[in-house]
Amino acid sequence: MAEPDTPDTPETPGRPVEPPESVPPVSAEPPPEDPDEPRRYPSTIGGAFYLLVLGVVAVSMVVVALDEWRSGVRLMGGALIFAALVRLVLRRRDAGMLAVRHKLLDAGVLLVLGGSLIFLAGSIPDQPGGF
Repeated sequence: MAEPDTPDTPETPGRPVEPPESVPPVSAEPPPEDPDEPRRYPSTIGGAFYLLVLGVVAVSMVVVALDEWRSGVRLMGGALIFAALVRLVLRRRDAGMLAVRHKLLDAGVLLVLGGSLIFLAGSIPDQPGGF
């Protein structure tokens, strides 16, 4: 008995689903204002701030590796708090990679993480023995 030529559905597994020809593919990215102008990287001010925060976090990791872990962790926490403030100020379309969810959720998560790092760096007592 021959199988009918149907798309892959729960009833007929194993056959690929073909996209309908009547629906053209559309990019989620807005078209450039001037098609001859090359794209800028980062393309938003938020992207530039994201790279700045990423650079500060990288520097803070170097500071941690140089046995100044409290200063490095405080610097990292400060960078996250700065990112939260930038996220609160910028509009979603300008926030670039800083925009993940809703503005208040993004800023809240960054504030909690940054504040927690700063709090922990100040509250952990020095350990005898040098580790």
